[in-house]
Amino acid sequence: MSEVDPLLIDATTKIFEDLSDPQTLNSAKNDDWRFALWSALEESGLTLAWVPSKNGGSGATLADGFSILEVAGKFAVPIPLGETLLAGWLLSQGEINSPAGMMTIAPVRPRDKIELTSENTLTGSVFGIPFASSVANIAVIANKDDRLYIALVSSKDCTITSKAGLSGDSRDTITFLNTQPIQVSPAPKNMSTQDLHLMGATIRSMQISGALQSILKLATDYAQERVAFEKQISKFQAVQHNLAKLANETAVAIAAAGSAMDTINDLDTFNELVFFEAASAKIRTGEAVGEGAAIAHQVYGAIGFTEEHILHRFTQRLWDWRDDFGSESEWAVQLGEMVAEKGADELWPLLTSR
Repeated sequence: MSEVDPLLIDATTKIFEDLSDPQTLNSAKNDDWRFALWSALEESGLTLAWVPSKNGGSGATLADGFSILEVAGKFAVPIPLGETLLAGWLLSQGEINSPAGMMTIAPVRPRDKIELTSENTLTGSVFGIPFASSVANIAVIANKDDRLYIALVSSKDCTITSKAGLSGDSRDTITFLNTQPIQVSPAPKNMSTQDLHLMGATIRSMQISGALQSILKLATDYAQERVAFEKQISKFQAVQHNLAKLANETAVAIAAAGSAMDTINDLDTFNELVFFEAASAKIRTGEAVGEGAAIAHQVYGAIGFTEEHILHRFTQRLWDWRDDFGSESEWAVQLGEMVAEKGADELWPLLTSR
């Protein structure tokens, strides 16, 4: 298990508890809370936790950053914290200083590509980019002459078509049409686009594990409060069974996401073991979303579907996170292809090396 700074996690938790109570946000009439929360996170150095101090960041470990995102997942707040952390990490790979403010990254889907032209401009379209319409800058990984480059781009210099995911959070389309980046730098020679997606998949796995912990608590508390037929619904065996299944899915998600976090934190390269762990985590946490969200809504009944109740803030965001950076089915195909290519004799050593 990777060592995580407990003071950092305590500070993160306090910021979210003080400034992003789900019930308060659910009834908020405007977005003033969003700016207050982001300012507090930025002032604490959490938004650039993965950026080395020489590049203007906090220089936290990968494990610290992933743990920050698990805490953020428990509150399911619609801000691009995970995207900004990942953007800062990507820019630092190219020795590019990270600007202040919210950022996102592109591309997030393996099949999307951005090209860097001979004039060092960017061209191409990418889809499903989280929060693109509400950030100031975008960290981009692009291809040029069989080499990868990292670029920092102002969102004002792109064409952004706003679209929404299931949660209402933006999942936008960005079109680069000979877009001039603010800065561009070669990526490390051993880096691949898949490295970015493995990081993104692990980020979402950590956020999912955090949100599942919250809906488990919500559902358990509600079952102990709700009375039907003159007794708490938590006394009914069917409800108890469902809550036990939800607890199991939550525990498995925590274990899978934590294992991926540990592997990425402990290794200095994105090898097949990192791929195995990150892909497995995204598959298993994605499956847990389907089971867990369904059970939580079954426990709550009709009230859980209303806009006034906070449950949808978690479940709808979970459904978005399940598909970001590749759904469980997409990762399952890639993982199956890797195992088939290596053969049965190589599978057991890979499993036991974890």
